Amino acid sequence: MIVAAIAVLFLAGFVGLATATGWEETLADLARLGWGEVAILLALSGVNYLARAVRWHLMARRLGLPVTPGQSLRHFLGGFAMSVTPGRVGELVRMRWIRRETGWPVERSAPLVLVDRAADLAAMALILAAALALSTGAPAGAAAVVALALAAAWAATNPGFAGRAVEVLWRMVRRWPRLFARARGAARSLGRFRSGPILGAAFGLGILGWMAEAWAFHLLLEWMGVGIGFWPAAAIFVFATLAGGLTGAPGGVGGAEAAMFALLVAAGVPAGPALAATAVIRLTTLWFAIGIGIVVFPVAERCAKRGDHALENR
Repeated sequence: MIVAAIAVLFLAGFVGLATATGWEETLADLARLGWGEVAILLALSGVNYLARAVRWHLMARRLGLPVTPGQSLRHFLGGFAMSVTPGRVGELVRMRWIRRETGWPVERSAPLVLVDRAADLAAMALILAAALALSTGAPAGAAAVVALALAAAWAATNPGFAGRAVEVLWRMVRRWPRLFARARGAARSLGRFRSGPILGAAFGLGILGWMAEAWAFHLLLEWMGVGIGFWPAAAIFVFATLAGGLTGAPGGVGGAEAAMFALLVAAGVPAGPALAATAVIRLTTLWFAIGIGIVVFPVAERCAKRGDHALENR
């Protein structure tokens, strides 16, 4: 129901903008793309998902989780079905599957989610920083977004900071002592990810994945005849994605599209192609991921149920 509601809002926004900018121009720009181009865009999105799934598995094994590569891939891709929940908190369903298949409680696997999200923030911030340095058309305010994303990534992976934050919150609340004890344990577990090779692999795979989607956006603009260069395109794509996420809206829907469309127009792209490019790249990134998640989700649920039965029979 959430996915359907967000999809309706996405389509309504697209139709509204297309009506305002002229249907004919937008449809003509969409007609420039053939199935081959769409397949390339989807393949580049697939590179992103695969690289981040590999990172998820590496981090899971570093944490000590007894999972196979197949399990990690299933958990990671299945979680995409919940991407359109506010703040993407629905993706925490991955921890539920881990608990049912391995017996690990949520507080023991929670650091995995924090590190995964932090690695994405850091990777996107580094790409945006590079775009700032190499592009004259970087979005205004991008430096502030880079700083904010890097600060959030540092805070999410620093066991000392996380532990102090839990302690301050405990002193303010003075309730649910068992919950806070588990939170302290989760904060201490973050120390497992502080080694240079592990962080290097996490950030490297994240950069590879997000650069693939930035390259897809660049190719899309070239195919539509409104290319602005790779680094400006990468800056707009990453900035809009981060901006959409910072709004807290489900999947960043609304905020990301508005930022991307506005920045393309500001970069000199006509409104029709800017709207068409925004719609296509969001369909081949966010909504493609959600489609994969919807396919994998029931498989993950069935495997989790079998895992429950197996743990009960031990």
